[in-house]
Order: sequence, then structure tokens, then C-alpha cells
Amino acid sequence: MYIVTVDSAKCDGCEQCSNICPSEVFHVVDGKSDPHQASECSYCLSCVESCPQTAIAVSEM
Repeated sequence: MYIVTVDSAKCDGCEQCSNICPSEVFHVVDGKSDPHQASECSYCLSCVESCPQTAIAVSEM
């Protein structure tokens, strides 16, 4: 299992992570990305690589 976090101070709500995530982990709430289904993360790291604000971190539990 993985821990997915979004630094809301850095996130600008561009939706890159929600558009690229194959597991549909993210959705945008109030202009910020929310990893509402973090338990579905497959650790592909596409969200981390695509985030222009470097606001996403994924780590193993």
C-alpha cells in the first residue's frame, strides 16, 4: 500500500495528476488536487512526474 500526499500550498489545481492517473486516485476539490482514492495507487508515479508544481509525493507504507 502507498501513501499519496498533495502539498496544497504548491498545488494549483491544474488537473494533470487526475488526467494522467490510470487508477483514478485524484479529483480536484476547491481548486486543489485530492487523492481521495489513495488506496487504489499502483505506484506508477505518473502523477509525480507530471505535476508541474512538484506538489505530489508517493511513498510506501
